[in-house]
Amino acid sequence: MEQAGGKMTLGWAARDASGHLSTYIFSRRAPGDDDVTIKVLFCGVCHTDLHVIKNEWGNAMYPVVPGHEVVGIVTDVGRSVTKFKAGDTVGVGYFVDSCRTCESCSTGHENYCPQLVLASNGAGFDGATTRGGFSDVVVVRQDYVAFGMKVTVISSSPGKREEEALDRLGADAFLVSRDPEEMKAAAGTMDGIIDTVSAGHPIVPLLELLKPMGQMVVVGAPSKPLELPAFAIIAGGKRVAGNGVGSIADCQAMLDFAADHGITADVEVILMSYVNTAIERLERNDVRYRFVVDVAGSLAPVA
Repeated sequence: MEQAGGKMTLGWAARDASGHLSTYIFSRRAPGDDDVTIKVLFCGVCHTDLHVIKNEWGNAMYPVVPGHEVVGIVTDVGRSVTKFKAGDTVGVGYFVDSCRTCESCSTGHENYCPQLVLASNGAGFDGATTRGGFSDVVVVRQDYVAFGMKVTVISSSPGKREEEALDRLGADAFLVSRDPEEMKAAAGTMDGIIDTVSAGHPIVPLLELLKPMGQMVVVGAPSKPLELPAFAIIAGGKRVAGNGVGSIADCQAMLDFAADHGITADVEVILMSYVNTAIERLERNDVRYRFVVDVAGSLAPVA
């Protein structure tokens, strides 16, 4: 179901499981009193986008306009909007609405709302399919728009050790996950691990790095189930948790912290005309930095 009554919008969409993206004109919903209209400047390319446009999770609602890592400029606000004004630089993440009445929403954990509305390939409360940030304009409710540990990087690529992890990013240590000796030497030394890998990979060797009562948080989303033998967590009382996206408050706190401490992202900026090549590179793991589409520099607004 398409949204009616709004602005005609130019985006790029996948029409089938080939995942090939091409131009697509559709209608954004008409902005309401609590809505913020945003001109999209840039949008990240996430491995989740690859899973969805190729229907690897079996939930694609074609045509799919991907993109849930949006940065843009506010062009208009509804009469009830107080947090933002035209000209503000803002971001939009993985979800764009929730019921706002359930226990999760009431306790500041909107990201676990059973009626969560995804930024792309989701269903809004009006029944319309949501279209993501690979487009020139998005319309979002104002509430869903956001303004001392030792760190070890674990990677399968030894080449990232000096230049990337230690010298430029300032990590304290580096482990090559494919090196049995390095992994064995680091066993039982870590309090926690954040697993960001979206491709299939063994997690037992990672769990062996944890101290007793340590926790691994899985944020990547491989297309096939991860293997988790019970003994790997029973021994040592280890825990495995998951999180797909932070709450509104979490995301704002993260952005504030990054701004206060001068933390920026390493990205490879591409034009929309390159996006299918970028998707192919993402699929074969030929990516050094996060792809970010220069949406504003690629798409001419629909009159």
